[in-house]
Amino acid sequence: MEWLVIIVTVVVLWVSSFFKLLHESLSASQVAVLTDGGVFCKRNVLLVIAHPDDESMFFTPTINYLSSRGCNLHILCMSTGNADGMGNVRKEELYLASVMLKVPQKQVKILDHPDLQDGFGKTWNSKLLSKIIKEEIANCDIDLVITFDNYGVSGHCNHCDVHQGVRELLQDTSHRAVEAWELVSTNILRKYSGPVDIWLSILSAKFHLRGVVHCLLNEHPRRSLAAMAQHKSQWVWFRKLFVCFSSYTYVNCLKKIN
Repeated sequence: MEWLVIIVTVVVLWVSSFFKLLHESLSASQVAVLTDGGVFCKRNVLLVIAHPDDESMFFTPTINYLSSRGCNLHILCMSTGNADGMGNVRKEELYLASVMLKVPQKQVKILDHPDLQDGFGKTWNSKLLSKIIKEEIANCDIDLVITFDNYGVSGHCNHCDVHQGVRELLQDTSHRAVEAWELVSTNILRKYSGPVDIWLSILSAKFHLRGVVHCLLNEHPRRSLAAMAQHKSQWVWFRKLFVCFSSYTYVNCLKKIN
C-alpha cells in the first residue's frame, strides 16, 4: 500500500509539473527577470560554455526564455569538444543545434585554442578565458553574460574553469557595467527529478533576495530534445535518459555573480 501511495504521488507530481510547463508555454508570461528598471527590455546576451552540447544539455530553459523575449543571444563555446578526436563533427553539431534553439549560426563562436582543449584534468587558464570573453563582449556589444557556476552542474573541470574566467573578467573595473549570471548546480536528487524540480526551483528563488536568483521554466521542452538530438555523436542511450530525466531540461535557476 505504501508503494502504491509513493507511485501515485510521483505520477501526480510529474503530471502537474508538465501542466505547469504547458501553461507557461501557452501564456508566455512576462515575468520580471533579468530586467532593467523593473521593465523587461531586450539585452545583448553572451552564453559562455565549455563544449558543444552544453547549451542543449544544461541551458535550454534559459535560451528558450531569452529568445522568446527578443534578446539578442550569442553563444561562445571555448572548445570543439575534441577529447575523443571528434572536434570537427561536434562543432558542426553545435551549429545545427543552434538552429533548433533559434540562435543564428553567425552568433555562435566555437574556439579551437591549443591551450583550451577538452578533457578531464586539462585545466584552462582563467586569465586567457577572461581575455577571450572580453574580446567577444566588445565585438558583440554584450551587456549580460551567462555561464556555469563554480561546480559546473557535473563538476567537469572545464565547466568550472569557464566560471572562473567570467569571475576574472568581473574583477576588471572596465567591465563593471556587464552583468554576469551563473547556472545554479543542484544536488543529485534534484538533478534527476525531471520536471518535478520546477517546484523546488521556484521555492528556492523565492527564498533569495529579490533580483539575486531567478527561476526560468522551459516553455519549449520539445525544442530542447530536438536540439540535443542534433548532437548525433553524443546522442547515445544514457544521454537520452539524461535529457528526459534531468531537471536542467525543464528549469534553470540563475544566480547573479557579484
